[in-house]
Amino acid sequence: MHNASRLDLLNNWQRDFPLLREPFGHIAAVHAMPAQQVIAAYRDLLTAGSLSRIGGVFGAGTGGAALLSAMAVPADRLDAVAAMVSLHPGVNHNYEREHHFNLWFVMTGRDAESVEAAMQQLEATTGLPALRLRMERAYRIDLGFDLSHSTAGHGAAHAQSPAPVADEEWALAALVEDGLPLTERPFDAWAEALGSTPEAVISTLKRWLERGTLRRFGAIVRHHELGFAANAMTVFDVPDALVDACGVALAREAGVTLAYRRERAPGWPYNLYCMVHGRDRDSVRAVLDRAIPGCGLQDHPRAMLFSRKRFKQIGGRRFRELPEEWSVPAGQGEPLVQELSHAAS
Repeated sequence: MHNASRLDLLNNWQRDFPLLREPFGHIAAVHAMPAQQVIAAYRDLLTAGSLSRIGGVFGAGTGGAALLSAMAVPADRLDAVAAMVSLHPGVNHNYEREHHFNLWFVMTGRDAESVEAAMQQLEATTGLPALRLRMERAYRIDLGFDLSHSTAGHGAAHAQSPAPVADEEWALAALVEDGLPLTERPFDAWAEALGSTPEAVISTLKRWLERGTLRRFGAIVRHHELGFAANAMTVFDVPDALVDACGVALAREAGVTLAYRRERAPGWPYNLYCMVHGRDRDSVRAVLDRAIPGCGLQDHPRAMLFSRKRFKQIGGRRFRELPEEWSVPAGQGEPLVQELSHAAS
């Protein structure tokens, strides 16, 4: 298969993935190729790392909990602390960024209490405090990447308030987080695991999409592997009376991939965030240079945090239990714990 065809399989099916008994057969017909070749191509993309999974992105507030956190880690401890954070099963994103608060990660779990317990475990293990930056409002959440541009974030933003996942549907939500099996009839496998029917599974997914519970269902790409090597999280300190108008404006800007409002924290005055992903730093800066004055943000204090290193990037885990007690897995942590203990002494 030509590279262009593989790009189409990723780019064209990030949204509107066919919710049919044989979805890959439908995709194969669109691209005039055999279904088994489509499945094999997705398996290759998964192995290569450019495809994270075929699954869903849930809207904020639909179930479980997710917390953006940051630590100020001494430079000589950064790799060791980052490794410890990445080992925690609730952490799905973990990046070094250019700031005094240099380690940024997202902790996910079934509820706020389990997430907070996990945060306390990490703080105790690393000996470092962490900022808690809770989401207050999402203006734009993962709508996919347009891989044909120099920056991502060119789809329309949704203002829909999502409906939560019902308690009896959490098991399906957990499967959606894991990703669709790459088989001819993948929804049949989910139905068998749930003791349900493929028709019921597909019907639930359609309902979730209609109600905004799922922002999208389809190919979840890994931007670094696809050439989007630069990304910046820009944060603003905006008066509370103005922040929603600015956030809505940011969400409409071409090239902005994420926009949301978060709680401030001691030593961290910022409450409005946006993410821009691009193929290089200049492309990212160009989006921000246009968006900041365009959204009336030029006079508000801000900081631009480019990522330096990606330690971990997987799908969220909001619909399954976190371990009540956690420690570094046997065989993985002894040198790490020794390094941390030595640095703290």
